[in-house]
Amino acid sequence: MNKRRDFINEHALLLLRWLLTSAMLSVTVGSASALFLWLLDLATRTQQSSPYWLWSLPFWGAISAWLYLFFGREAGQGNNLVIAEIQHPMKGLPWFMAPLIVLATILTHLGGGSAGREGTAVQMGAGLAGIWARWTKPWLGEDYREILLMGVAAGFGGVFGTPVAGAIFAAEVLSVGRLPTSAILPCLLASCGADFVCTTVGGTHLHYPVDWAELNPSGWLHRLGIVGLIILLGAVAGLVAKGFSEGLHLAGRWYAKLLPDPIRRIAVGSLVVVFVAEFVVGRDYLGLGTTNLNPHAVTIGSCFRAGGAHDWSWLCKLLLTILTLACGLKGGEVTPLFFIGAALGNVLAVKTGLLPVDVAAALGFVAVFSAATNAPLASSVLAIELFGPDRIEYVFAACFSAWLVAGGSSIYSTQHPGWGKMLKETAGNHPLDTNTST
Repeated sequence: MNKRRDFINEHALLLLRWLLTSAMLSVTVGSASALFLWLLDLATRTQQSSPYWLWSLPFWGAISAWLYLFFGREAGQGNNLVIAEIQHPMKGLPWFMAPLIVLATILTHLGGGSAGREGTAVQMGAGLAGIWARWTKPWLGEDYREILLMGVAAGFGGVFGTPVAGAIFAAEVLSVGRLPTSAILPCLLASCGADFVCTTVGGTHLHYPVDWAELNPSGWLHRLGIVGLIILLGAVAGLVAKGFSEGLHLAGRWYAKLLPDPIRRIAVGSLVVVFVAEFVVGRDYLGLGTTNLNPHAVTIGSCFRAGGAHDWSWLCKLLLTILTLACGLKGGEVTPLFFIGAALGNVLAVKTGLLPVDVAAALGFVAVFSAATNAPLASSVLAIELFGPDRIEYVFAACFSAWLVAGGSSIYSTQHPGWGKMLKETAGNHPLDTNTST
């Protein structure tokens, strides 16, 4: 009887913690996501309204570097700090992580830096969750890691409007080849709640139409051929993602070595971004890449139709994003990865004529993301939420083949290597063993 009572009490407390934490994160992270999306749209439209805003990027970048230098030096590690803190809790995330990353990301986009919003979403959600965890520890019990995971899920789900993918991403991104399934339900509660609150208070999300009916096979041989083509597309996307990840880390090390002072590093790096955008690749590849006041510009949406991207649009966005983030400008990598993948899929479809353009763009969109983050399951679910549930076998084939080809590369330097990507014995343990302690 005592064991049963203890069991009930333990699970009742667990459910209470999940519900209270989910409710708090839904309101705070969901509202913050809506505000962030509104500010981001305002900054983007302001930057695109005049050609002179681009030349202000070094100024805004220097302000961002100064803020982190004097108020949040540790928070400057960004998503890598969040992942490391969940893996091995130390002294907690800085309380100012959330407001700093929101402000710094807005400044980056106001000047036209090619960055995303996933980094902001993750750090904003985790930062707010960390505050809640410290405040509730005396009376709600200690489960710091779980609460941080819920914050990451809430941030991703709220900003991108993909709550299921957000819940899986929060758990999957920690370690390659491992998925702590016990964290999925609380993460899903927080992610769905944040998405609901965000849309309720006015947050908007973009979705892209894909006609999967164009890909209906006429027989098993045709179906097999389509799967083979998609695996090849995924492999190319994996190589591009690998190049992006390794190029980003390499450029970051170069900048840190040549310009140790962070303010000078961002100022000089911003000037490089301005020069490359103005005189080399063009302004289409600035900012998020989701919308543009110029109706003829290349955007993520335009990549879903023939003629909506140039042959080297994916490479131009890749280069400009690496230059933006490597010097220390804040934002995320994921939305530029979406752009790179969609543009890559577009050009492969147009050049080969073997796949419909919108389908290839959608598959490239998620495949590059899958390979760069080592989150193939979250990427596959993301495709279902954004593009619909039809032909999910093609989505999984693209995402997992890209993930496999990318090897050990990742945009997150603190991501644990886990079991790796092959079913093989490592240090005397096999991923399918039931008696391993790792």
